[in-house]
Amino acid sequence: MTELAFITIILVAVASAGAYVWRRQWVDAALALVAGAALGALVNGFSIPAEQGPAVDAASGDVAHAAQVTVKGDGLRASQWQDLPARPLHWSAPAEQVLRLDFPHEVVRGRMFTLSVGRGVAGEARLQLLAENGALLAESKGKDKTISVQWMPPVAEALVLRARLLDKDGKALAEGPVPFRIVDNEPLRVQGRFGAPSFDAQALARLLQQSNAVLDWRVVLGKTVTRAETPREAIGRPDVAIVDAAYVERLPSSARAQLIAQTAGGVPLVVLGANASDRSLWQREFQLALAAQPEGAETGRELKMTVPALAALPQGAWQARGERIASRAWQQGRITWLSLADWHRHAITEPKALALWWQQVIDVAGVRRKVATHWLPPIEMPLAGQRLEVCATGVHGSVRFPELGQTLEWQRRPDKAGASCVAVWPRKSGWLAMETGAKEVARSAVYVYEDADWPQWQATQRRDATALYAARTPAKVPAGRTQLPEWPFALLFVAAMLALWWRERR
Repeated sequence: MTELAFITIILVAVASAGAYVWRRQWVDAALALVAGAALGALVNGFSIPAEQGPAVDAASGDVAHAAQVTVKGDGLRASQWQDLPARPLHWSAPAEQVLRLDFPHEVVRGRMFTLSVGRGVAGEARLQLLAENGALLAESKGKDKTISVQWMPPVAEALVLRARLLDKDGKALAEGPVPFRIVDNEPLRVQGRFGAPSFDAQALARLLQQSNAVLDWRVVLGKTVTRAETPREAIGRPDVAIVDAAYVERLPSSARAQLIAQTAGGVPLVVLGANASDRSLWQREFQLALAAQPEGAETGRELKMTVPALAALPQGAWQARGERIASRAWQQGRITWLSLADWHRHAITEPKALALWWQQVIDVAGVRRKVATHWLPPIEMPLAGQRLEVCATGVHGSVRFPELGQTLEWQRRPDKAGASCVAVWPRKSGWLAMETGAKEVARSAVYVYEDADWPQWQATQRRDATALYAARTPAKVPAGRTQLPEWPFALLFVAAMLALWWRERR
């Protein structure tokens, strides 16, 4: 695009100069050529031969006055590149294959832990997740470049498991620690309202109770009989409201408007649509189209469930978010409709699979628990003796590292929106505890790896950091040339154009 603009400017300048020559205005022709040449140099850049400065090895750190830097092998860590000024980089990434690991550093108890390992080439391989005593917890096989393995943590604790990648012959390709923390989340505050009793609602209540949720549960048994379960503590604003379709259809207009307003205010609403009967109401109030379904239809691969007589049609604002699950945003909240029934059949035979399915429904519904302090995961593997950047949101004051005997003031980072950071140098591998806050102390921990842990993963991170540094360095100038500043050409162009204007006005 720059070359096309340069050519266009030169052609226009030559044409203008030719017009002045045709009228024998020699000075004006020269001014037109000067203006065109100055504008072309301004757009395309201009460099002159110059003696090229020496290249400095980036690992030495003495690159402040270097014209360019070089680096060998996989490059440097992100924390090392951040300390260096931007300079043109001469580097070629090695051809050896490396690994990429992806796993959460913190998992809420009851959620599935997933470890993914990305390889440079595809091929049959096995990924094993091992306990601290070497016992096999989970195993996965695959032929793609990325292999994943899942495991459900039983209790809240800090774990350092091990992962092992094997080829098709059982030879170990890589092995190393996998540290993460399992934490107990705040109990979910659930408001349940049902217009008719059902085994599904009963199974759901039992499932939520097992997850330590606080329930405000009411089921209409008859015209004048309602079964209520008083919450063990005041829930105030609920985290999610779960209703069945019959309850909403029988509500007075004012009470239904109040429920809708609660959803619009940010409380997600989950509707069990098995007993829906009034199509016009759902179309009018929620813009939801319901279609008749064949009697006895079933769906689901792992968990077979019944499709009710009326099922939602995802269209318009309503989107399919899973098999027979439709959802839409409703101002600050979200409404989720389940066109499913008879999941209570799996409460005894497959309780874990049912719990995981309902956890997915809760996630689709947009249920989010706000926490005052959120610790951000490290951008690269923390290593003993290397600088570690610790960042968090919702913090102020200072952060303490008991094992290091250090208390540091949080510093805002413009490149991390809403986050504050500190830098420490861990002395040894293992869990490094940290805490912040005065009245309400927020605690967490970060795992520090040994230098020999996951060498292929370390190489990948160094390559990524080096490529990022190369992307932010100035544009490279051909060897042996120096880029000239732009302002002289801008002044020359303005002067030539003013002179032409003055001569034309005479």
